Amino acid sequence: MQKTFTDQMGVEITINFPPKRIISVVPSQTELLFDLSLDQEIIGLTRFCIHPIEKFAGRTKVGGTKKLNIDLIKDLKPDLIIGNKEENTQSDIAELAEHFPVWMSDIFTLDGAMKTIAEIGALVDREPEASYLNHLISAGFNDLKTLALQHHIDKKVAYLIWRKPYMAAGKNTFIDDILLINGMTNVIKTERYPAVTLEQLKTTNCELILLSSEPYPFGEKHIEEIRAAIPDVKIMLVDGEMFSWYGSRLVKAVQYFFEFQKQLY
Repeated sequence: MQKTFTDQMGVEITINFPPKRIISVVPSQTELLFDLSLDQEIIGLTRFCIHPIEKFAGRTKVGGTKKLNIDLIKDLKPDLIIGNKEENTQSDIAELAEHFPVWMSDIFTLDGAMKTIAEIGALVDREPEASYLNHLISAGFNDLKTLALQHHIDKKVAYLIWRKPYMAAGKNTFIDDILLINGMTNVIKTERYPAVTLEQLKTTNCELILLSSEPYPFGEKHIEEIRAAIPDVKIMLVDGEMFSWYGSRLVKAVQYFFEFQKQLY
């Protein structure tokens, strides 16, 4: 049976439903598909799609999120490719869309992530499973919002994702929304992921700097580097997957943020 869907870029695709040969080129969405019990249907993923790790080894790797192996993907003959506007390269997606149905997400908020989970659930014939995941995510993050208010968490924060140059998560990003839910106000007012200097951060009245584990692997030595330039600010290493993965990892993120908030009381 054929069925038509519209992705989050407004593009209409028609697929054989339910799809049996799926390639996911976004790590967080790959994890979601596995959590929707699509073990047999997932035939390809990127080398960054490491969760769940026990499923990773047995799948064909189709390159990285920004540089896909187009010829290999063509050889696999998928009946559905699932990508994301921010994660994937426009030229790769355009070329693949000439040959296969490509469904793209475009996510900036927790609500948008839950909408994506629901839409992917419908796309792959797993609506009840997707609905259950969204129930857990909604309940958990509503509790996190309440806790942040009860404990009067109100921190001015910068979230760094890269070094040389330093780059931060700015406005109009999923990370920015997750910060806000947990009682933190982003001091970076520029949209997307601007480069920033430590001198600029000094002028923002920032109280807390979060150093992400991805895409740049910040470590303890970087805390000392930043503290030397901004001695009065609190600096923490954080799990980047919890702040930026917008699939089923959000269920695990709820417990992470319960513990994280305790450090901000």
